Amino acid sequence: MNRQLYTSGKFVLRILLLVVCLSFSSCKNQKKQENSVSPILKANVIEIVTDNMDFQMMDTIKSGWNTFRYINNSTQTHFVLINSYPPGKSSKDAEDIIAPIFEAALALINEGKQDEALSVFEQLPEWFKEVQFIGGTGLLSPNSICETTLYLEPGDYMLECYLKMQNGMFHTTMGMTKDLVVSSTKSGNEELKATINLSISSTEGIFTKDSIVGGLQTFSVHFVDQIKHENFVGHDLNLVKIDEGSDLLALEQWMNWATPNGLIEPSPTGFTFLGGVNDMPAGGTGYFTAQLDPGSYALISEVPNATSKGLLRTFEIRK
Repeated sequence: MNRQLYTSGKFVLRILLLVVCLSFSSCKNQKKQENSVSPILKANVIEIVTDNMDFQMMDTIKSGWNTFRYINNSTQTHFVLINSYPPGKSSKDAEDIIAPIFEAALALINEGKQDEALSVFEQLPEWFKEVQFIGGTGLLSPNSICETTLYLEPGDYMLECYLKMQNGMFHTTMGMTKDLVVSSTKSGNEELKATINLSISSTEGIFTKDSIVGGLQTFSVHFVDQIKHENFVGHDLNLVKIDEGSDLLALEQWMNWATPNGLIEPSPTGFTFLGGVNDMPAGGTGYFTAQLDPGSYALISEVPNATSKGLLRTFEIRK
């Protein structure tokens, strides 16, 4: 009887030890996952979540430096572009007035009717000239997370994504907009320190004096200048992982929204978009983080003929 109790006790003890070990392992794995989700800050980030054609986030944030963690849970590629609209204008104006004009012009461009398309663009209201692109995340593939850090002054802003559905409709028209108020209260966050400093301009393209090495990196992106390119938008910076054998020309052509197949779903195969920094005014600097595992990568801007402008650069991370 005593031997049976002893044996039974040993069995129970083993079970208890197993439970403790599994719990400890689970906690370690959970901690590892949390750290991988937020490489910059474990707290004090502003999450933006997309499940479909939406931006789920708070309505008001503090001014100054803010880190935006964009979580793309959808099945499509998206980005976050932050616009500064003139007083009294909002996401409703973007959806009801601006997006339909761009769609009508794009339909004419697709038919080869460039002059007619320009006439449609002339229908844009006068106040649209006051709209400024302030930054945002780069392109982000489905079921992915990226982080971008920007400095925002107090004011009213609007978030949007203007990629295109398979039928050519802009995501903006589908409701992918969000009004955002930036208060006069300061965030208290400090500017990040970059491990890799990038610059981008219309004349010199994308350039850096730093070596791009593997591991978790914080990139700064300094906008030396900013112009409107042939597709009516400025240059931005997107980080892309390239699968072996992928067609880089297909990626470059897809990055021009003002073509029938530009910025339209599905995105070209063999490329994973990892974020970046969206259009910013001249002199602005934004930051983004990325884990650079061994493989091939590209830094590319959303402009026509990126290669000839120096706005498509490739690099390798070796094992």
